[in-house]
Order: sequence, then structure tokens, then C-alpha cells
Amino acid sequence: MEPLLQIKTIPIKYEMKIQRAELRYSQSKTDVLINNESGGLDINSKPIKLYIDTYDARSSISPTTMESVRQAAASGLEAASEATATYTEEAALLLDAKVSNPLDQIFRQRAQMPTGDFGLAFIPTTGPDLEWSAPDLNIKYQMDKMSFDIRAAKGDFEFIPGSIEISITQMPDVEIEYIGKPMYVPPSAAKYFDHEPIDVLA
Repeated sequence: MEPLLQIKTIPIKYEMKIQRAELRYSQSKTDVLINNESGGLDINSKPIKLYIDTYDARSSISPTTMESVRQAAASGLEAASEATATYTEEAALLLDAKVSNPLDQIFRQRAQMPTGDFGLAFIPTTGPDLEWSAPDLNIKYQMDKMSFDIRAAKGDFEFIPGSIEISITQMPDVEIEYIGKPMYVPPSAAKYFDHEPIDVLA
């Protein structure tokens, strides 16, 4: 007996797209800052200082009025002291009973005394007063300075998750086709209907 049914199974068809997960790293730029400090040469010089005081030297040549009065007073005081000492010695001789002729001795002492000042002196009698301070020299040298500042920025990480995409291109199906001959009831009627179909397109 020939089969009456033809069963055809149509399977499902699908497309699968898989996107893998990614970890992306974005690196930012790094900055380098350079700072330059210029040095220099610093010289501090203090020259020698000389102080000259010529007051005493000038006073010995041409004294001022006040200095002349002071010198004259000092000379007068010295002369008075010397005269007082001389008169005291002469008075002591006159009162000394042991001296037979005190006037002769006094006259001889006065004859031996200088009558004038003829001594030579160099002028000025004193030199200038000199004072000085030592010189000073300070040299300071500063080298150039260069500093570096590196600013490294941290990179950023980005995580992209994966994905799965499924597309169905053909749905599953079952096709059932009857391939047998027609069944007539009663079966004797088959002779009336068993004929070739008429080709209407001829």
C-alpha cells in the first residue's frame, strides 16, 4: 500500500551576533613644567677709608685765637712756676746762716741762667693724626636653577559589556501533504471520476 501522507519538517533558522566585552583605556597627556631661575653675580666692595686729623699740625703753625690764649696761659703758668721756684731758692740762700755771701751766689746763678730762647724747632711740631679702616670685598655667585614638575594624569578605563543578538530568519514548521488517490464512497464510484483532468489551456 502506498503512503497517503508526506510529512515535511522545516527546521528553525536563526542568526547569532556576538559582541565581545571590551576594556578600553584612554591615556591622557602628560605635562612637563620647566621653571628656570636665573642666578647672578653680586659684588659688594667697600673701599679703604682714610681719616686725616690735621688740627694739631695746623695749631702748631698757626693756632687759632682760642688755642693761642690757651698756649699763652699755659706758658704763663709755667713761667710763674719757674719764677716762684727760683725766688724760693734765693730766699732760702738769704736765710741760710751758713752761706757767708748769699748775694754773690745768687748773682752767679742768675748769670748762668739763659737770657733768651734761641732753640731751633721744626714746624709743624706734630704731624697729622691718621686713621684708616680696612677695605672689604664680598663676592656672591648664585648658579642658575632649573626645576622640573611632571604632571602625569591618570588614564581612564571604560568597560563595554558584551552582547548577544539572535535573529530568527526562518520559523519552524511542519508541512503535511496528501499524496494518495481520492477515496470514493462507495468505492464503485471511482470509475466515474477516475479520468485525466481536462487541459483547459490547450
